[in-house]
Amino acid sequence: MKRGILYAAGAYACWGFFPLYWKLLSSVPALEILAHRMAWSLVFVGFLVLVRGQIGQFLQVLRNRRTVLIYATSALLLGINWYVYIWAVNANHVVESSLGYFINPLVNVGLGMLFLGERVRRWQALAIGLAAIGVVYLSVALGVLPWIALALAFSFGFYGLIRKTAALDSLQGLALETVVFFGPAAAYLLWLETQGTAAFGHQSWTVTLLLAGAGVVTAIPLLLFAAGARQIPMTTLGLLQYINPTMQFSLGVLLYHEPISGAKLLGFAIIWIALALYSLESYLHRGQPIKPAAANGTSS
Repeated sequence: MKRGILYAAGAYACWGFFPLYWKLLSSVPALEILAHRMAWSLVFVGFLVLVRGQIGQFLQVLRNRRTVLIYATSALLLGINWYVYIWAVNANHVVESSLGYFINPLVNVGLGMLFLGERVRRWQALAIGLAAIGVVYLSVALGVLPWIALALAFSFGFYGLIRKTAALDSLQGLALETVVFFGPAAAYLLWLETQGTAAFGHQSWTVTLLLAGAGVVTAIPLLLFAAGARQIPMTTLGLLQYINPTMQFSLGVLLYHEPISGAKLLGFAIIWIALALYSLESYLHRGQPIKPAAANGTSS
């Protein structure tokens, strides 16, 4: 239990520190960073698959067209999430990025209701509604839809939905996604090289090493999370997940001095109250099953 908490907390802490890493690459366009993240992730994950002796099993997976299509879709969603996040961090939108990961748990619940026939209790539904009010308030008060936060929350929410219903474990699934990534990413990086605009090997050695390390920093928290999730209850995991956006919000305000108006702070406060309500309700009812819906052709 304690080891599982350490693994999960370590994963969320790594994700919380991500703005520091991507800020060091602010001289590189977001799309080029994304391509390196995709390409080097395959190198690192492929090495792990090889070390675990799962190459034969993985080659069998590649022969299943349906599985490949499913993970190609999840890879597309993950790529969108990664690109928006990298761009947002280096465009000084760390605070709004943190909002996306604050509301992501509630988006997950909503998607579970819509697509998996899952049921929620009354206070959980109230929390989801309150978070929606917070997003609407931010849109009206600021005069613009918080699209960065919504893009991050929904891309990762749909990604989680696909991964929840997919057949492969976390390492095999990530390996297949990185295989899907690799072709377009490598082609784009080679094109940049022919155009003379590539950053890798042409800027400082620090930039080159950070680009090569993007695969490692991507895979490590995913593996820590997978190890922790198997050893601790979902309620504990749900509470730990707020480490990530809390750290991002703190970095955006305290380190990068991003402006946060009274209207934006009030919108965040509404969403924080919704999260506190949902987390408290889930904790108080931990271990208690939710009564399934009346027969309607879906499973709970």
